[in-house]
Amino acid sequence: MENQQRNWYVVRCFSGHEKKVKEYLQREIELQGLSEKIKEILIPSETVVEIRSGKKRTREKNFFPGYILIEAIFDDSVNNLVSNAPSVIGFLKNDKQSSRPTPLKEEEVNRILGRASQTADADATGLVEIPFKKGDLVKVIDGPFKDFDGTVEEVYPDKLKLRVLVSIFGRRTPVEVDVNQVDPEA
Repeated sequence: MENQQRNWYVVRCFSGHEKKVKEYLQREIELQGLSEKIKEILIPSETVVEIRSGKKRTREKNFFPGYILIEAIFDDSVNNLVSNAPSVIGFLKNDKQSSRPTPLKEEEVNRILGRASQTADADATGLVEIPFKKGDLVKVIDGPFKDFDGTVEEVYPDKLKLRVLVSIFGRRTPVEVDVNQVDPEA
């Protein structure tokens, strides 16, 4: 088997089922003794921090929802295991008539794995996904400007703050507020 080369392949699955598929495949690889052929199963993802309704939440965000990557020596046993797994649509192929999937190019793998390892090396706070952008209408729900309506002028994701233009005494005045001090205006 040492003369056969492992390649990375893309497997399509139902969106939101990536972890279930990975867990199933890992169990079956052990049961069927295919660990020599299938080296790694990867769900490219990153940890993001979201601010919703004034609360900070951490979640995993997939780079490619509905896809997982498998490093394997492709043969009939690998094809049967993966293709018959629950929630799996099949291997990604360039040519629909081909029976063999198309392996990823080395530069594609490096780009994906590089992106995945960058986020794994990120600090514990993760990446921040702020649900506001410049021009959004917001209502301040906390702090000295509570109940003021305004427009987001600038977003500071590193500080989890926004600069909001509010009307004070008939003049538009910029104020800096925490992301959890505002709600989107309905």
